[in-house]
Amino acid sequence: MDQLALLFALLLGALVSVPLGDRFGVPAPVLMTLFGGVLAVADFVPDVDIPPDLILPALLPPLLYAAVRRTSWRQFAANIRPILLLAVALVCVTMVCVAFVAHAIVPKLPIAAAFVLGALIAPPDPVAATSVAGQLGLPRRLVSILEGEGLFNDVTAIVLYHMAVAAVVSGAFSVWQAGLDLVLSAVVALVMGLVLGWGANKLMDVLDDPTLQIGMTLLVPYASYVLAEKLHGSGVLAVLTTALFLAEYATDADAVMTRLAGHTFWDIIDTLVTGVAFGLIGLELHNAIRTATGRWSVLLGWAATVAGVVIVVRLLWLLPATWLTKRLHARRDYDEDIPVSWRETVVMWWSGMRGVASVALALAIPLKTDAGSAFPDRGEIVFIAFGVIIGTLVLQGLTLPWLVRRLGVRADAEGEKEFEKDLAVRAAKAARRRLREIEEVEELSEELSEQMLRTAFDIGIRISPDMGEEERREAQHQRARRLKRIRRIQAEMLSAARHEVLAARSEPGADPEVVDRVLRHLDVRSLR
Repeated sequence: MDQLALLFALLLGALVSVPLGDRFGVPAPVLMTLFGGVLAVADFVPDVDIPPDLILPALLPPLLYAAVRRTSWRQFAANIRPILLLAVALVCVTMVCVAFVAHAIVPKLPIAAAFVLGALIAPPDPVAATSVAGQLGLPRRLVSILEGEGLFNDVTAIVLYHMAVAAVVSGAFSVWQAGLDLVLSAVVALVMGLVLGWGANKLMDVLDDPTLQIGMTLLVPYASYVLAEKLHGSGVLAVLTTALFLAEYATDADAVMTRLAGHTFWDIIDTLVTGVAFGLIGLELHNAIRTATGRWSVLLGWAATVAGVVIVVRLLWLLPATWLTKRLHARRDYDEDIPVSWRETVVMWWSGMRGVASVALALAIPLKTDAGSAFPDRGEIVFIAFGVIIGTLVLQGLTLPWLVRRLGVRADAEGEKEFEKDLAVRAAKAARRRLREIEEVEELSEELSEQMLRTAFDIGIRISPDMGEEERREAQHQRARRLKRIRRIQAEMLSAARHEVLAARSEPGADPEVVDRVLRHLDVRSLR
């Protein structure tokens, strides 16, 4: 099996792991890690040979962009305090604790190299946790905090990682210079992200085609990352800035096809890239096994100690941080998402699995320093990092569903239903307002006006049937049953039409382009 075949195997595994995970109640990232581990011990599978400097640019931009699409600027602004406590402060504290513990237990490990280890395993990965949230129905506020933490802790960790790597590679480190570089990196990233976001937004208006617009969204995160890095800025922060800008300003309410197709497209990209990243965790066991030959008990002990540090530090940080946030939240009317009970705090603690970002950073450690010597203890650092990643991912990932059920942490179904009802009422009122505006400039018959008014009401009641009165709800239910029957018959008719058109594709003299154009028309009609 060569490198290309191995890549296709990982992509296939990423797709298969999703339904298998749903069926067995195991997060897909955990299955992909185990799948990679199986491939790693197979004799016919080659060693993974990816240049370290290509890992971050290849994996992070699409993953970050896909994650930002699930959030919003308002949600980030409202949760700025929990995000800063988790994504900045906790990452820094975890890095320092891991660095000093690793420096103490690993003989001759330089303190700068220990900080590299601390930085790369400091950020928890939200992918597996949010995957479990989707299956088990965690409260939206917890999912929002985990997503926000997962986005911005990568920024913090990667900046600290680059500073630590630079100290090891160059052999020199200045706190003032590092602080200045950090500020300049953030400024460059913010400016580049905003400029590219604005430019991409304008260009999408010019393209005015769903296919081209979606293709642009794939190029933008890579362009943002690479250009920011070329200008010595934070590529991760640039991607986040660009993605947040586009999520806020590039949303056209009437771009139905772009929105639907784009959502599907980015779900596919997210699934495939995440699967490859977690598969690489298992595949790296090849190199880890080589490093551990003859020293299994020692290296496993180091990895277990460091894993215990990251787990304990997260708990010891969350307890006072959650208490402080609750106190401040009670004093002022903050519109932010916070855990409301100790059970939710425990779930947040146990959701601190390490994953994609840590994998990419571990693989991206340089092989040599500027002086030409080997990067100090690179093999040991990578082994410990992957031990922590696999240990937390498998242990916490497999037990998190049980813990959630045991603690009884559930989403606020009534609150979500009430919010859905409120949105349904607002949608129906907006439709009625527009109908009145049309009636002022166009003459509508009484029958047509009544029909359109009924349509405006149906817009809301189809979203939330509880918004209508009892009689109108019953009438709506009857119309819904009739409409469901009509749609079923229409669907069967359109299916027959599609089969006939597809059959014509293989007939002599049939133009495949014309067939595809007709088929697309039928598909759009079915979608509507």
